[in-house]
This record gives sequence, structure tokens and C-alpha cells, in this order.
Amino acid sequence: MIIVKVAQEIIAAHALLALEFLDQSDEAFDDGDVLAASECLYNAAWQALVAAARQRGWSCESRRDLYMVKSQLAEEYNDINLSAGFNAAELFRDNYVHDEVVMEDYQIAIDRPVVRRYVQRMVDLINDYELNGHSRPQD
Repeated sequence: MIIVKVAQEIIAAHALLALEFLDQSDEAFDDGDVLAASECLYNAAWQALVAAARQRGWSCESRRDLYMVKSQLAEEYNDINLSAGFNAAELFRDNYVHDEVVMEDYQIAIDRPVVRRYVQRMVDLINDYELNGHSRPQD
């Protein structure tokens, strides 16, 4: 029982951290620091994906694992947006990895809300999974 409680706390911590990174991203964008904002936005998506993986007992130790997780989630929920949302986050990762803004302004304007919605949806799905013990509402 203690192990289950600890696992739930770890999952909740990842989900909370995802939301905190979203807030930090907004603050950095407001301050005009696109590189820091990009890093926070990607980290928000990454934390949400790790939380979902841990919740299901899936490996999430590498980027390869995370790519498998996003595909598995898209299949589990029959929702390609669960893959596409993380793909959009990857674009922001490129900004800070290259230490320069490689995205055009219009790309940031389009993809930023996509990643935001993705992270919020992931956190909602994680919470629903915790409450219901399954992925999707039963028919």
C-alpha cells in the first residue's frame, strides 16, 4: 500500500511540475525571453508525458521511451493529438538546444497554444486515470 501511495505522489509531482513549467513559460514569454520560455514549455510537455508513463508503469528513461509513450497514449485514447502535441513541444526544444530561436514568430504563435492545450489535456487525463482506474470513459 505504501508503494502505491509513493507512486501516486510521484505521478502527481510530475503533473504539478508540468503545470508549474507552463506558468514559468508564460512569464518568460511575457518578459521576452523566448529561449527560457521554450525550455519551460518543452519541460512542461516532458513532465506530463513522464507522469502518464509512470502511471501506467511504462519506461520513460530516454527520449526513445518518451516517443514510444506518446505513440502508445495516442493509440490508447484513439487521439492523434496526444502525439502531435508533444511533437509541437519538440519544436520549442530545438530553440533552447541550439541556443538560438530557430522558430519563426508565426510558428511560436501557432504552436505555443497547441503545447499548452496538450499539457493541460495530459494532466486532465492523468487525473481522470487516477480517479477512474482506467484510461477512457467506459461505454
